[in-house]
Amino acid sequence: MKFSARARAWDLPALLNAADPRASRAERHLWLVRLLEWLRHGDAVDDAGTPKPLLRLALLLKALDQQPAYRASVRAMLLSIWREGDVAGLFADVGFTHRRELLGEAVARLRLRWLPITPDTDDLALLFHLLFVHGDAPWITQIDDDTLARLGDLLEAEPPPVAAAAGGSPRIDPWREPLWDAMRAVASQIHAAGLSSHLRQRMSPALLAGRPFAQLPTALARVIDQIEHGEHTQALTASTYLRALLQRCHTAADSVHEHLEEHGISVNIVFEVDQLHARTRRLDALLECALSPSPARDVTRQLAHLIELTEERRSLGALFAQQFSLLARKVVERNAETGEHYITRTGREFRAMLRKAAGGGVVLAVTTLAKFGIAALGLGAFWGGVWAGLNYATSFVVIHLLHFTVATKQPAMTAPAMAAQLQDVSDDAGLAEFIDEVANLVRSQIAGIAGNLALVTPVVLGVQMLSVWTFGRPLIGADTGGHVLQSLTLLGPTALYAAFTGVLLFASSLIAGWVENFFVYHQLDSALAWNPRILARLGSQRAQRWSAWWRGNISGMAANVSLGLMLGIVPVLVSFFVGLPMEVRHVTLSTGQLAAATVALGWPVLGTTAFWWCVAGIAATAVLNLSVSFGLAMRLAVRARGVALKDRRRIYAAIWRRFAAHPLSFLFPFRKMGSESIFREN
Repeated sequence: MKFSARARAWDLPALLNAADPRASRAERHLWLVRLLEWLRHGDAVDDAGTPKPLLRLALLLKALDQQPAYRASVRAMLLSIWREGDVAGLFADVGFTHRRELLGEAVARLRLRWLPITPDTDDLALLFHLLFVHGDAPWITQIDDDTLARLGDLLEAEPPPVAAAAGGSPRIDPWREPLWDAMRAVASQIHAAGLSSHLRQRMSPALLAGRPFAQLPTALARVIDQIEHGEHTQALTASTYLRALLQRCHTAADSVHEHLEEHGISVNIVFEVDQLHARTRRLDALLECALSPSPARDVTRQLAHLIELTEERRSLGALFAQQFSLLARKVVERNAETGEHYITRTGREFRAMLRKAAGGGVVLAVTTLAKFGIAALGLGAFWGGVWAGLNYATSFVVIHLLHFTVATKQPAMTAPAMAAQLQDVSDDAGLAEFIDEVANLVRSQIAGIAGNLALVTPVVLGVQMLSVWTFGRPLIGADTGGHVLQSLTLLGPTALYAAFTGVLLFASSLIAGWVENFFVYHQLDSALAWNPRILARLGSQRAQRWSAWWRGNISGMAANVSLGLMLGIVPVLVSFFVGLPMEVRHVTLSTGQLAAATVALGWPVLGTTAFWWCVAGIAATAVLNLSVSFGLAMRLAVRARGVALKDRRRIYAAIWRRFAAHPLSFLFPFRKMGSESIFREN
């Protein structure tokens, strides 16, 4: 059997002439691929709305009815493919994976997308990737009952001669035995998953009390036995109990999510739970096919579903979107808990934020001077980035331990806290509460920046002037000061660098949430408190204190260390791998640098345009640091919580109305009275 290189140019007679049931397996499978290509050729609908593949299928069946020789050859071809292929695996395995690791499934999907597939296989689940393409499932589900009956006649095997002579049944359903095997395979996989320790230990004990997973294979065997013996009434009764068991298994698997929500998320466990859910639905669908008095429609619907799953299994996006949604939500929730500390709602909290930010400004002034010192060492790009990152990380950790704050760290942490309230914006009262929080947040950011800049500038100026009075020259010389004016100006790439820094600020919040989730999921706080070797070294009371401290500070430590290291190292890596010069622009550090440059160049520099372009650059840096990090964090939080687009539009409109009506509420503390807000003095 030979094939044309351009299969779509084939006509129907050529296809029918090529149907040779004695051909090799690869040639027979390739013939079926060509036949399906011919069916979908000219994919469209006619004037009556009938898809072209259905019209061509009707033409094919008509040709086979008129040509008995062709009909015999095509029937023999299709039956040979069906009998030699792993039909049970087709029903049981399509859409699933034997891998427990999400990464392993991702690699398998990449292999399906990029490596060629051979038609010389008895794995019908694999052959499906060659047979069907996007858009095949809809027209297959539209096949009418008459055409289904004619296809069923075509796929029926001839009765054995002995059975025909004895008056036995002239019909043998070639799909029933593979269907039983598929149901047994799916039930055994559900049974094994439900009894595996990593899922069983996370399921609700109350839902496992009746041992639904253990009962499943026995209940299925009873249903199959009764169907095979024609006991339909008993089979329906037994199937009702089997479906009840499946529902209990599904509910028990759902309880794993509740455990993960409380004790930390694992994407691999989420992946396994999703597979378990899908298998319970698959077994229920196969049971429907087995019990149906006219199974052709149900089998066709199931085949269309398998085609959709085959198409989906080529997609990496569909795999990761679902598996990481819970992790994203948990990261958002953990950041929301941290972010609550950065939002001020009262005058007292507002003043406290100013004090904390002022303390952070003092530490960052030292950081700025240390940065100049590291630059003066003349290190290579990589090691200069490493030491700069350590400088930043040390400073941020000190700020965290002293309970100070850095303004630019706030947005990425506070956005999830804001998004936590988005579930209640469907009514006007909930929307008003959210807009109040927006005003609180904006005011908190302003307080943070004001506090940081209020002390970083005088401290750097003071150190520079003290150096002049003591040593006769500033710590930061005129050459370095001139370079600062060139680098911070708004006329250069400052805006790009500031936006890039905002991305790093957002990334640090993700790392913080992920590390805290890892800490909670692996119960490291409990290990610190009760591990025998740790107890032997620290003692009971100290171990308890360490456990409580790390549980309360793991997110902050991860955020500060990761942010500091990224600010120093990531620009160097980007410059090396991408080939574009990249730097960071942090509003507080840039302000400290400009203050140092002012003393180095002398006070007349205040009257130059270059200085004021740098001031404009710092203002742009503040806006971009805050807006980019907050925007990315808010986008993630909104998506993780599934906020509808119409609700987002209502929120934006309400924010603008509040700003137009009460602009000062975004700058000063206010108090709600009914539906109005007034300024508060306490």
